Amino acid sequence: MSGHTITRADLAEAVYEEVGLSRNESSDLVESVLDEMMDALVEGDNVKISSFGSFSVKEKGERIGRNPKTGVEVPIKPRKVLVFRASHVLKDRINKGE
Repeated sequence: MSGHTITRADLAEAVYEEVGLSRNESSDLVESVLDEMMDALVEGDNVKISSFGSFSVKEKGERIGRNPKTGVEVPIKPRKVLVFRASHVLKDRINKGE
């Protein structure tokens, strides 16, 4: 594993190199796409990117948890969590090491 983390700046640079937009336009495009994805998820919609995967928001109910140090039971409030499910295409590429 390379251990490198891809950032927004890396995505913008890749768009700049591949598409030929200016660096500012590339950065604006990446921001626009990410904002659109976030807005959809906040509204409760699913985001599916073909051959990559899908993002969805799931509701988790209230439950009782336990403090691992003390063993004291603590209520965990209901919350929403973001779930990513990779496509079979992505899973295959990861497993083949492409």
